[in-house]
Amino acid sequence: MKSQDPRTNHREFRKLPAVDTLLHRPEIARLADQFGHELVTEVIRSLLDEARAAIQRGQAAPEQTAWISLVEERIAVAASPSLDSVINATGVIIHTNLGRAPLSQQAREAVFRLAQGYTNLEFDLDAGKRGSRYVHTRELICELTGAEDALVVNNNASAVLLVLATFCRDREVILSRGQLVEIGGGFRIPDVLRQSGARLVEVGTTNRTHRYDFEQALGPNTAALMRVHASNFRQIGFVTMPELSELVDVARGYALEDGKRPLVIDDLGSGTLLDTRAFGLAPEPTIQDSVRAGADLITFSGDKLLGGPQAGIIVGRSELIARIRRHPLLRAMRVDKMTLAALDATLRSYQRGKATEEIPVWQMISASVEDLENRVAQWRDILLQDGIEAEVWPGESTVGGGSLPGETLPTRLLALATSHPDETAARLRQESPPVICRISKDRLLFDARTIHPREEKALLQALRRLKPVD
Repeated sequence: MKSQDPRTNHREFRKLPAVDTLLHRPEIARLADQFGHELVTEVIRSLLDEARAAIQRGQAAPEQTAWISLVEERIAVAASPSLDSVINATGVIIHTNLGRAPLSQQAREAVFRLAQGYTNLEFDLDAGKRGSRYVHTRELICELTGAEDALVVNNNASAVLLVLATFCRDREVILSRGQLVEIGGGFRIPDVLRQSGARLVEVGTTNRTHRYDFEQALGPNTAALMRVHASNFRQIGFVTMPELSELVDVARGYALEDGKRPLVIDDLGSGTLLDTRAFGLAPEPTIQDSVRAGADLITFSGDKLLGGPQAGIIVGRSELIARIRRHPLLRAMRVDKMTLAALDATLRSYQRGKATEEIPVWQMISASVEDLENRVAQWRDILLQDGIEAEVWPGESTVGGGSLPGETLPTRLLALATSHPDETAARLRQESPPVICRISKDRLLFDARTIHPREEKALLQALRRLKPVD
């Protein structure tokens, strides 16, 4: 490699401005007022370090007129929030990596209203003294599910852990081997059981477990029979699993030494209040089904098929919920006012019978193919007018998010041809807002089912900026 002339390097180094010189430029001074003197100074020093390193490699120093734009561009990146809104064009309705269920307009307005000032989160307005944050959604959840009592924590994994820690520490929990599932992020049900202090008793086989397997495993140290709904995978073929009502019968027929009986705990995962069969999907056990079947405690998520914020909800017998409220772990798992506000608004959509009209998850699930085709055809026509090759393709959307595994919904896709699909998709992820799509047969595919009408303008603007697509 040819060495650089030291005199050339010296001339280039002399072109670099001083930090204070840049800070006193009016354009940068305004940036300092807006974003803070410390951040702007740090950005300038970083840019100067990069310029010095580039000069050492034989490159020229930036032009004097370029420094303002260099600082502005770097500040825009440094000041941008890491968490941002994206357009989900993947067709996965409950997309775990994209924040799961989007909130309804009613939920967003409730969060905004309560986030502006103080609330009665833990204040009893009637008594004029301290109250409990857990009363705010309790009656509504009980009304919708038929349960005696309810408790909200920060997610369903916490709900399961809290239930097990309260009732099963140092005792046995009987669970089918076919339900020793792993949920997102590598968390496994056996690990949750161990963390709670419970002892797992596995019964049956991977594909077949019978009522008598649970009956034979009962003993004086049995705390609970547990069902974990397979919400993120599906078994087909030679498969048998006892119904929840059978586990309830087994538990009620076995008396422990203290005269009590083992509990039946039902972890629904992505619990639903609506019958999924009405939307052409496989039957998913509803929360009401589990309550009617006699489960003592039922846990489920707030941000999956319920369509609300991230939360874990426990419903069941009032005396059991009361014991959970007294457990020391509850404070570590409690929800804040914004979660409760969004959850309350979401539940009220169900109460009004407006879930499919107001809750985005159910809006997407219930969207007709005809409406989706009309929307995508309009996008195609607009893009064709701009000289961008686009087609309408049939496709399949998925519910996702550990809900209804293997179930799909017919949809319509906008397909864009490109010679470099990975690079083009990467460009779309740098848009504002970022657009997340999928790739098939060298086409970028955009599923109308998961794109809200209010996002269409931003989507089309992003696609126009790809021109030429290749």
